[in-house]
Amino acid sequence: MTSPSGTPRFAYKGDRLKPLRAFCQTARLGSVSRAAEALYVSQPAITLQLQALERDMGVPLLERSGRRLIPTREGQLLYEMAQPLVEGLDGLATEFRDKVSGLDAGELNIAANSSTILYLLPKIVAAFRAEHPDVRLTLHPAITADGTDLVRSDAVDLAVGSMLDVPADLDYAPVYRFEPMLIVPPEHPLAMRPQLTLDALSPYPLILPPRRQITYRLVDLVFQQNRVPYTVALEVGGWEIIKQYVAMNMGISIVSSICLTEADRGKLVARSLRDYFPSRSYGVVVRKGKFLSPQARAFVELIQPHLFSPRGYDETGHSER
Repeated sequence: MTSPSGTPRFAYKGDRLKPLRAFCQTARLGSVSRAAEALYVSQPAITLQLQALERDMGVPLLERSGRRLIPTREGQLLYEMAQPLVEGLDGLATEFRDKVSGLDAGELNIAANSSTILYLLPKIVAAFRAEHPDVRLTLHPAITADGTDLVRSDAVDLAVGSMLDVPADLDYAPVYRFEPMLIVPPEHPLAMRPQLTLDALSPYPLILPPRRQITYRLVDLVFQQNRVPYTVALEVGGWEIIKQYVAMNMGISIVSSICLTEADRGKLVARSLRDYFPSRSYGVVVRKGKFLSPQARAFVELIQPHLFSPRGYDETGHSER
């Protein structure tokens, strides 16, 4: 059957695959009987399918050459077009099963700020890579505000970081908590002061992350609520840079204990400010209602406190270990 324009038309709900498969096998094997054996159907069934296909196409597709059936000129063209389709459809189930079994591969995109990437994630990433070496993992550096935008737009699967206020469209599951710490050079007057107060900190200029970030907002809130004046000498991103500038006696800073390592001993004195500042939580941020991929679920399952044991400091800034 053809349309007025001459384009072949198949009957509604007609099975296009069977006659194409019969034709391709006959053209390849050169015999209706051998095509029937290959397809596990009867010879009359193959003959009927070939006749129906020639009728729909409007041209002869096969001709006899000796004892073999070979494609006509038009049949050769159809064979070259149809064979990849038939093979693709015949291999669809196997390819699908292979793809399903490979779902543990794929990719995973995570947003996190620089401190999270530097201090919190290395052991978690190492554990994930060991268990899922075929997954392409990408860490997207972003402050919390930008990271949550990436989560909302599904540009990343999840974010790992710290949040103070959780928007209604996001879910936040805190896992770790880190203590607020004052850091000063060893020779600084606050290093050995018997008791730390906000008034004691007030005269000394602070080095803080940019004001868009949580730390700056938190410091400002605490000083404002207690009506204690303070000054910011320098805004700069990155705990490592802040620690370096504090060690150079360019100011003091209030940081999270997540960034304090054994390498800081001798260069900095760290003292707890838990009496004035809340501890900072770090955890997983996802878009509410989002279906997590197997890769994302596997990563979240690895985010457990026992993978990361932050080094604590006592009141004089010495390691508690």
